Amino acid sequence: MADDELSDALASMGMDANAPAAEAAISEDDWAAAMAEQASADQQAATAAAAARPADIFPSFNPPSGTPGSIMNELDMILDIPVQITVELGRTKITIKNLLQLAHGSVVELDAMAGEPMNVLVNGTLIAQGEVVVVNDKFGIRLTDIITPSERMRKLSR
Repeated sequence: MADDELSDALASMGMDANAPAAEAAISEDDWAAAMAEQASADQQAATAAAAARPADIFPSFNPPSGTPGSIMNELDMILDIPVQITVELGRTKITIKNLLQLAHGSVVELDAMAGEPMNVLVNGTLIAQGEVVVVNDKFGIRLTDIITPSERMRKLSR
């Protein structure tokens, strides 16, 4: 107990805090009562602090607990945005003269080798590589390698 609190407690009992006999006159029951009073005051202060909440000035960006699927509701907003997927078989450069000479059955040589993986681009950004497959008489691509975001950033910095 602090000296000020002891002085206040002794003064309330009609005793002088400076007298040496005053301390000896305080019984064990008085100490127990003072300690119980202090514990009660500490408990009330802790309860008041726990009950105090910050003001709701700004909206919370955390989903309320107990609302299942709240993250999925947020994702639903972007799930219907269309993107363009392009599978790049290869590239080449030719002159306009050679382009005008192309006819049905002409072969254009590409820079990719047979058996090399194809690039899969989403909105012009490389996201994966894969191999060509045929499913129900339609061409498709089986993804063999997904480009991680860090690899994409590394390629952009080149």
